[in-house]
Amino acid sequence: MRTVLIVGNWKMNKTASGAAPFIRELSERLRGLPSHVELVVAPPFTALQAVRTALDPSSRLQLGAQDMFWEDQGAYTGEVSAPMLVDLGCRYVILGHSERRTLFGEQNDGIQKKIRAALKHRLHPILCIGESLQQRERGTTDDVLTQQLRESLSGFTAEALDGITVAYEPVWAIGTGTSATAEQAVAAHQTIRQVLATTISPAIADSTRILYGGSVTPDNIESLLASNQVDGALIGGACLQVDSFVTIASAASAARSIGA
Repeated sequence: MRTVLIVGNWKMNKTASGAAPFIRELSERLRGLPSHVELVVAPPFTALQAVRTALDPSSRLQLGAQDMFWEDQGAYTGEVSAPMLVDLGCRYVILGHSERRTLFGEQNDGIQKKIRAALKHRLHPILCIGESLQQRERGTTDDVLTQQLRESLSGFTAEALDGITVAYEPVWAIGTGTSATAEQAVAAHQTIRQVLATTISPAIADSTRILYGGSVTPDNIESLLASNQVDGALIGGACLQVDSFVTIASAASAARSIGA
């Protein structure tokens, strides 16, 4: 069975000075949580070092980044490379988030380059895909997900993609307070797994973790994880409070224990 993965994306929130005490409290509250749930926090770049320092060796939390550039170094003002993230202790990196796509114009070909760079440096990419409200209303959700997956993963071998994570984030649910229903999430996850099977390999489709992201809260995490198609969550606002993150992590642990 795939290990449940809960990822907290802080987005542009928390300073370095505020991140350290937050992480120390969160780590303490998560002690004793069963090991079958994997937990990641993705602070802004400015807080990565502070979070790394605050994470003691016994912490359940791993470090992730919210984005990266595809080159290792060079004249790319304002960008951060995979080697820089690895040097800071990052194990995961979120790529292709809908806010990067809609606000900063990221396209699938650029995201593919970022995935390649992440894998080269042994970072685990979390590839985000999802449809807009207009695309869902037109009934083209499956077509959108298929195109995003195929173009973002074009040219990779099955061996190279072993360990990649996909996050389904319906754009209309991100930051709106309106989450996809469990049925909508499961249907999208089934489509993603089918595309992975036909595009990469059935083995990759079976082993790849697919997360749900989009207004995940302590109130809906159990229903989302009730299906074995949903392997965890990419959390936004709810990860910024210790209580809600701990509640989600605990609920995820309990839900998957029951389903195991």
